[in-house]
Amino acid sequence: MPSTPEERLAAAGLKLPPTPAPVAVYVPAVQSGHYVYTSGQLPMVDGSLPLTGKVGAEVTPEQAEELARQCALNALAAVASVSGDLSAVKRVVKVVGFIASDPHFTGQPGVLNGASELLGTAFGDAGIHARSAVGVSVLPLDAPVEVELVVELHTPMGL
Repeated sequence: MPSTPEERLAAAGLKLPPTPAPVAVYVPAVQSGHYVYTSGQLPMVDGSLPLTGKVGAEVTPEQAEELARQCALNALAAVASVSGDLSAVKRVVKVVGFIASDPHFTGQPGVLNGASELLGTAFGDAGIHARSAVGVSVLPLDAPVEVELVVELHTPMGL
């Protein structure tokens, strides 16, 4: 039975990607005490967006849910870049998802389930979190989805 978050992801056929490079002047994640805050992560795969556009128009809700899952994987890579590995994570505290939405699309919570379910796969009960799913008119690079995380660590690095 898989015991680490990375092993649980691998059992689901997933692995952490390299930490995505920022698209502007910021860092992917910052640690403060017991917490790691990620910057908003786009659904980058090998340095590019697999889809662009608005959910409910050019992008289906199902496609957007998969993109939210990729955003969460990228956010976990950002967490691991400052925590050492995902076993350092005590719990996922908060998830914020931004969904570039057609004006008539109201299914933002369902889209963000892609990220939430991935965090449950990786962390079990420690992946249960508070969250916000926010519809917006546009995101960087015309991405359909962006996700940011706040996680609590067992023991802060360097303390």
